Amino acid sequence: MDFSVPEELASLRDSFRTFLDREVRPVEDSLKEALDEGRHGPEMREAGDQIKRRSLAEGFYAAHMPEEVGGLGLSNLGMTLLVEEAARSGMRMALFSLGPPNPEAPTPLLMDMPEHLRDTYLKPLMAGETTMCFGLTEPEAGSDAQSIRTKAVRDGDTWVLNGMKHYITNGDRADFSVVFAVTDAEKRAHGGITAFIVPREAYKVGKKQLTMADTHPVELIFEDSRIPADHIIGQEGYGFYSAMKFLNGGRAYIGAQCLGMAEWCLDVAAEHAKTRTAFGKPIGKFQGVSFPLAESKVEIEAMRWLVYHLAWEVDQGESPMLSSSIVKYYASDRGYQIADRCLQVFGGQGLLREGRIEAALRHLRMLRVVEGASEVQKLVISRALGL
Repeated sequence: MDFSVPEELASLRDSFRTFLDREVRPVEDSLKEALDEGRHGPEMREAGDQIKRRSLAEGFYAAHMPEEVGGLGLSNLGMTLLVEEAARSGMRMALFSLGPPNPEAPTPLLMDMPEHLRDTYLKPLMAGETTMCFGLTEPEAGSDAQSIRTKAVRDGDTWVLNGMKHYITNGDRADFSVVFAVTDAEKRAHGGITAFIVPREAYKVGKKQLTMADTHPVELIFEDSRIPADHIIGQEGYGFYSAMKFLNGGRAYIGAQCLGMAEWCLDVAAEHAKTRTAFGKPIGKFQGVSFPLAESKVEIEAMRWLVYHLAWEVDQGESPMLSSSIVKYYASDRGYQIADRCLQVFGGQGLLREGRIEAALRHLRMLRVVEGASEVQKLVISRALGL
C-alpha cells in the first residue's frame, strides 16, 4: 500500500498554499476587526467574491468540475487536499477560494442537467458570475430527507411547485436553486422524488435563520411556482439517487474541512502552551495541558487517513457509503472536541472573539449537525454491523 500523496497533487497543494498567502492573507488582515467582532456586512461579501474571482482565474475554485465545462477534472483526493489546506490556514476568508464544500458553488450534480441548459445555468456559475443553493431540507424532513412534502405537478409544458424549504445556505443570494420535490407520492425516494432547477424569480425567500455559526440560512417558499418542463436534473423521479451519487465525495470535503481546522487549532494551542507561563514555567510543561494536546495529535492523524481513504475510494469509482458515514461522524465529532480542548488551553482569552478558536469551535459544532447529523451516521454504521 502506498500512503504517499501523489507528486502532482502535492505540487498543486503547494501552489494553492502560495495563493492563500499572496491573495487571501492581505484581505484577511484588512478585515480583522470586522471578523473579530462578527460583522459580516456587504464589504465582507465583496471581499469574498474578490477572492473567488482570483481563485477562478488560477483554476482552484472549480477545479473539481470536469474539464469540458471549465474545471480541471481534479480528483476527489486532490480537492480534498485543497479543502484541508484552506481550513488549516486558519484564515476565515480562505474557504471563499474553493467551491467545495460551499453549496453556492458548482457541483458535479449539475452535469446531469439537459445539455442545452448549461449556457444558462452552469456556464455563468463556473465563471463566478452567479451562485446557487441546494434546496432539500424541510421543517418536517431533515435527517429523514425522503419525507419531504414539497410537491411538483406536471401541467402541460411546465411543472408547478408548492412547498417550503428551510436551512438553505445562500438561499437569499442564489440565482437559482436545485430543488427536490415529490413527483410520485407512492414511490417517493424509490422513483418519486425529482431534482429541479428553479430560477430565483420562481420562488420567494422567507425569513433568515440566525445560527450560532457565521453563516445564516433562509427559508425558500414555493407557491404555484412554475418552471419549464425541461428543468429537471437527471431522470424524472430519480433526483434522490442523483443527490446520493455525489454524497460520498462531499463527505470527504466536509471531513477535510474538519481535519484542517483541527490541525490549525492544535498548531496555535501548542504554540501558546510553549510561550504562556504560569507558576514559573510554560503551561505546556503541565500534563493537564500537554496530554490533551497529545490526544488531539493522535486523533488528527486518525482523521487524516480516514478522510484520505474515503477520497481515494471515491476516485476508484466506488460508492463507499459506510466510509462516508464514518468520516462524517468521526471527523466532525473529533474536530469539535479538539477545538474545545485547544480553546481551554487559552483560558479566558479563548472565549474572546479575537481569540479565533471560538469561531472554529462554533463552525465545527455546526458541522456535527449539517450534511447528516452524527446520530444518522451512527445509525448507518450500526446497520452495517447488522444491528
